[in-house]
Amino acid sequence: MYMDFSDEDLIKEYLEGNQDSFKILIDRYTTSLYNFIFRFVGKDNTPDVIQDVFIKIWKNINKFDSSKSHFKTWIFTIARNTVTDYLRKRKMILFSSLDKDEESFEDNIKDESLLPDEALSKIEDNEYLNKTLDQIPPKYKEVLVLHYQEDMTFAQIGEILNKPTNTVKSYHYRAILLLRELILHQDL
Repeated sequence: MYMDFSDEDLIKEYLEGNQDSFKILIDRYTTSLYNFIFRFVGKDNTPDVIQDVFIKIWKNINKFDSSKSHFKTWIFTIARNTVTDYLRKRKMILFSSLDKDEESFEDNIKDESLLPDEALSKIEDNEYLNKTLDQIPPKYKEVLVLHYQEDMTFAQIGEILNKPTNTVKSYHYRAILLLRELILHQDL
């Protein structure tokens, strides 16, 4: 019955006292959130981080405002912030590596003889893709994972990252260029 409800309807039901609606809402996004978090913290740490994300969602669900963002965007913002906090606490990333833009756009433009889609099509092995993605800066990796894995638009990603849409597009372009560079300089 509740499976056909929108996210906003499930939230309303939960806030009116229906505990099952929150479980359905969480079940709806568990796999996506798990996959997103896994890309940044690894298999061993993902259960702890996702638990923190769900606790934050539960504690703050009454603050969600559907007029300001979509629920999916809101929960991925929570997930991103939780991952960032987790990595900072464990000193796995520099404090500002997700937010700083140290290099200029021109520094990343390389030979465009191979189109981004062609470069990505060379990757057939998921393990190879994960290893390659781990070699690019987290801010670019986030954009790729959210765009290609979670099917989010650049505008939605901009909301999550708190960046303008054009910045997200630039990050995407840079990420594709970096991936292409890595792919071209490694043996497949």
